[in-house]
Amino acid sequence: MKFQYLEEIDSTNKYAREKLSLLQDKTVVYTFKQTEGRGRLQRKWNYLGQDNIYASIVLKPDNEMKEVYANMTQYLCVILSQVLEEYGIKPKIKWPNDILVNGKKISGILAEGVIEKNVLTGLVLGFGVNLNASRELLEEINQPATSLNLETGIPIDCENFLKKLTDKFFLMYDKFIEEGFLLIKDDYIRRAGFLNKAVTVRVFDKELKGIAAGILDNGALRLIENNKEHVLLVGDIL
Repeated sequence: MKFQYLEEIDSTNKYAREKLSLLQDKTVVYTFKQTEGRGRLQRKWNYLGQDNIYASIVLKPDNEMKEVYANMTQYLCVILSQVLEEYGIKPKIKWPNDILVNGKKISGILAEGVIEKNVLTGLVLGFGVNLNASRELLEEINQPATSLNLETGIPIDCENFLKKLTDKFFLMYDKFIEEGFLLIKDDYIRRAGFLNKAVTVRVFDKELKGIAAGILDNGALRLIENNKEHVLLVGDIL
């Protein structure tokens, strides 16, 4: 594992994609000042000040596309939840990979594959974590959001948090590549705050409404809509 710190950058994911050929496998690119971060569905990731983490993990596991890569964000979601729990809070996962605390978003994840000449050259696993933020800045976000300092009542050491996270991520990384989502399925379901509830899921340009009935062995969401079953490999609970 190697760390590369950037004093300021528009997006760590964009930087990692553009510099992928120069970056080693398991390089963690991070900054405390990201000006144009984005999440899934092209959502903007708000900049909340320099006491928060904006990072991307560069992974080069294999040139061949494998099913397990689609679950990489769910793996990171579980790891992030475990680290947050070390601070005494109880995070919940919103499928597939948002993390909420008391119903408010604290972290988001975005994975991007880099393909050149039909060959997978690497994965860029980006994430942002609200570690130290004011209530005033959080109220400017267009969805309920929180930060670790507000949930714990203490300031958070960003470098220490990042080290805890990356150490835990790579501790089980190779085993996860071998075993896939089944390795983390129980951990994921235990933290899932959406199961057996009525949800709305956006899948590309349409929305489905139903009961989130379960998570399958490949990480897909089982949605029941008027007695009709949907198995969703992609999408976002709104």
